[in-house]
Amino acid sequence: MSNTVTLEQQRAQHAWNKANEGISRHKKDYINDAKGLPALIMNSGLMQIMAFMEAKGDRQKLLGQHLRDWLAHQCGTPEEFKDFMTHLFQLEDARRYQHLQTESLAWLRWLRQLAAAIPTNPENKES
Repeated sequence: MSNTVTLEQQRAQHAWNKANEGISRHKKDYINDAKGLPALIMNSGLMQIMAFMEAKGDRQKLLGQHLRDWLAHQCGTPEEFKDFMTHLFQLEDARRYQHLQTESLAWLRWLRQLAAAIPTNPENKES
């Protein structure tokens, strides 16, 4: 059996770790934000939604930071918000921007599924 970890497994592991962090800090709000984020990105675009999340507040900033962390790991983008946005502004290839948006949505599919599976109240396993 091969020890090769697939890209889907990497996405899932990263999303699992970030979901646990987000839920430990923000409970169901993080889950709800994770569920809604793909539709926001599809409707408005990655750059606009990253700016929106940064401006919104603590839990949205955390979710944006989690997504930037994945994109930094997978695509080599800057992780810090200002540098990330500057990177997007300076992209000369629309296909590169589309790739980043597509990768964001692929990671978010895992995040929203895994976050929903994590109990928000570990003592009695109720959400």
